[in-house]
Amino acid sequence: MNEKTTAELENLRGLIDGVDQQLIHLLRKRLDLVAQVGAVKHGAGLPIYAPQREASMLAKRRGEAQKMDVSPQLIEDILRRLMRESYLNEKDVGFKQVNPDLGHVVLVGGEGKLGGLFSQMLVLSGYQVQVLDKDDWCRATEIFDGAGLVIVTVPIAITCDLIKEKLTELPQDCILADLTSIKGEPVNAMLEAHKGPVVGLHPMFGPDVGSLAKQVVVVCHGRKSQDYQWLLEQIQIWGARIVEAEPERHDKAMQLVQAMRHFSSFVYGLNLYKEEADIESLLQFSSPIYRLELAMVGRLFAQSPELYADIIFAQKESLNAIRDYLDNYSQALSLLQSGDREAFVSQFEEVAQWFGDFAPQFQRESRAMLQSVNDMKTD
Repeated sequence: MNEKTTAELENLRGLIDGVDQQLIHLLRKRLDLVAQVGAVKHGAGLPIYAPQREASMLAKRRGEAQKMDVSPQLIEDILRRLMRESYLNEKDVGFKQVNPDLGHVVLVGGEGKLGGLFSQMLVLSGYQVQVLDKDDWCRATEIFDGAGLVIVTVPIAITCDLIKEKLTELPQDCILADLTSIKGEPVNAMLEAHKGPVVGLHPMFGPDVGSLAKQVVVVCHGRKSQDYQWLLEQIQIWGARIVEAEPERHDKAMQLVQAMRHFSSFVYGLNLYKEEADIESLLQFSSPIYRLELAMVGRLFAQSPELYADIIFAQKESLNAIRDYLDNYSQALSLLQSGDREAFVSQFEEVAQWFGDFAPQFQRESRAMLQSVNDMKTD
């Protein structure tokens, strides 16, 4: 490269550096404005996530980008990343307290990670929180006295027994709730043990989320829903989306959404282990989508085996879903073993037709994720 070319590149790179510095200043200004928005929302008790506002803003920015011959998808990707950061920052200013007259909150098993997350969110909303863990039962009467809300967040395997044996003498108007990933048996156990308000909650996220914005909390109503409506409003202020479901419908869905999915990931990881696969080598030859799949499997094994054993073993009915999956796998394998390519293509098309419009929708949604994965790859 000659001196003239080098000089031209250095000049252009200097100009780019200057633009980057301007972008940083603009980002700082935007984050400061978002903090002001967060403070206003906090005072007014508004949710940190406003889906209509977000969709409208993104549509406008995409249109403006297109007029300037800038990729609309690029602008949307940048804005979505900024919004994720904004949600994290908005949480720092706290949240409006929907029910300031509530007695203190007791988290049974609150030393766990999910219990800790809910404790943090409640404290940020101005509630007094007490934790009752396995070594605190000698003080249970004292801790429960005056409680306005008791949330059970213990392993699934002991949830129902704990409710039946330990939570039969709560204050009459106290709300009893749980955070387990199955709802039928725990909700029934709470209804039998406590005569006051009862609600089953299932946060569809792990304790490592930075913000509850756009996260889902499933609500299974038990008794006196008007008495805990404020709690659902509080969760929505945190940014989560409420999905109401009957316990039986929820549990049937979890057989596919959680038990079968986690079990298949477990078997995938087990197979890699027994095949003595070289993960570093796999990553070198991986496409973005395989890297993402491998990351999801690896993520499972970075967490508590007891937690996932609880989820997979929680419902005996999950065995049927997993057995059906195995049968379908075996049938698909027989097509490969017999070399029946036409039957494979036919079944592929049949499943694609069943997915309908969801297939191209999922394809579009996955593009951004795959691009992010590709950007994270190292040489």
